[in-house]
Amino acid sequence: MNDPAAAAVQRWAVEAEGLSCTLGGRRVLDGIDLRIPQGSFVGVFGTNGAGKTTLLRALLGLQPIDRGRVRLLGADDLRTRAQVGYVAQRDPAGADGFLSVRAYLGAAWRAERWGVGLDRGARRRAVEAALAALEAGDLADRGMDTLSGGQRQRVRIAQALVNPVRVLLLDEPLSNLDPQAQQRILLTARRLCRERGLTVLMTAHDPNPLLPHMDRVLYLAGGRGRIGTVEEVVNGPALSELYGLPMSVTRVDGYVFIHPVSGFMPEGAGHCGHEHAHGPHRDRGRP
Repeated sequence: MNDPAAAAVQRWAVEAEGLSCTLGGRRVLDGIDLRIPQGSFVGVFGTNGAGKTTLLRALLGLQPIDRGRVRLLGADDLRTRAQVGYVAQRDPAGADGFLSVRAYLGAAWRAERWGVGLDRGARRRAVEAALAALEAGDLADRGMDTLSGGQRQRVRIAQALVNPVRVLLLDEPLSNLDPQAQQRILLTARRLCRERGLTVLMTAHDPNPLLPHMDRVLYLAGGRGRIGTVEEVVNGPALSELYGLPMSVTRVDGYVFIHPVSGFMPEGAGHCGHEHAHGPHRDRGRP
């Protein structure tokens, strides 16, 4: 007989209650509450230092939590982290340049266990499936050091999918990519949610490329967070409350401009992380 309570818990891929984290002596996250349904595509936005990377690392168990609670896939057991794929913001240059794409993916297969090479057939099938998921089969025999930025990012995401995962955390995957490469990654993320039921959290500075693809927005500022649909979060009153000063959201030809009502940030206020003086804000490609 099905347990309704267990089913209710399982529908949440990510839960946080009063999540607080300190980094470098500064409280970066201060009492974050959120619930993310399974199969959702969530964009995570905020200024430099707002806690986007810290949040992902806290979900992974890599960042100590001062207070609060985190549950993944209905459980707070650290073993559930094995069902989470993660693509970090920074990729050490040259560390894998001698590897082929196929070898790069294979190195991550069952990396948490001893005897990685014992079942080469299973590893090969896992690598091929991950390549297919990212439509990167044509890159399999290329060297990692020969890939463009967009190709490399797709391969990094494929590596995160070599092992069976149900949650995928992507930290600034669109940084320094041209619009075509950005859209290919966004369409892939949306497809993974739809076809595999994956829950995807993607951090970014600029919400505009993600607007057609996201189910929900998580906006971080001043240690706090607000989550909801684009309409519920990306508006003047919601962001004014979050930033603690009057904010304006203007939409022009489908493009969102976010800026303080006064046109500048007072000294001491957390900067919103967007360009104001020269038109639409752009992704700076930095945390």
